[in-house]
Amino acid sequence: MKLTVLGCSGGIGSGRHTTCLKVDDDVLIDAGTGITTLDFEALLKIDHVFITHAHLDHVLGLPLLLDSVGDMRATPVTVHALPEVLDVLATHLFNWKLWPDFREIPSREAPWMRFETLGFGEALTLKGRSFRPLPVNHVVPACGLYVATADGSLVFSGDTTHSDAFVAALNAIPDLRHLIIETSFENELVEIAKASKHHWPDSLAAELHMLSVRPEIWITHL
Repeated sequence: MKLTVLGCSGGIGSGRHTTCLKVDDDVLIDAGTGITTLDFEALLKIDHVFITHAHLDHVLGLPLLLDSVGDMRATPVTVHALPEVLDVLATHLFNWKLWPDFREIPSREAPWMRFETLGFGEALTLKGRSFRPLPVNHVVPACGLYVATADGSLVFSGDTTHSDAFVAALNAIPDLRHLIIETSFENELVEIAKASKHHWPDSLAAELHMLSVRPEIWITHL
């Protein structure tokens, strides 16, 4: 498994892109502005998009991906997420007002996009890679994502603050090699971090001390 970080920032600006990770050539985890760094041939190879939550910095590239490559594909792009997240995407994004519903274009029988729910306790295996949502603690329905192959595993937290359930899930993965976890605000902005349910350095340090596993730590959403 090869993981490519296309975007890992909490905002935009020169050289900064919001969250988008590519697994091998065919899978995206979230679809922030990082997706715009891919050329057209790379975009055509994306078959699956896992969305951790529906905030704009994690999904804004999704409608543009479909608009760019939909008519060039033989099969729809499959969007995987918690059912609550897919409901938000259908109601507020692909609603024919903000953007067309690509589940109906060019027809419901042969769409450019399809939704597939992936709930807690479920796992999806794609070409030898297992994807499983993990519980986190954010202001909207959200999940982390556990990705495992025969060679090892990683967890991406998505957006979260401290979560006992997330810590327990991590400690239940004995072969966890990499943990990609967010820290969005500096310690001086702790009240904003608490209100928006993001980590700050002190909260992240406290959470990492609760781990019985020892993965390599990568900090994102800065």
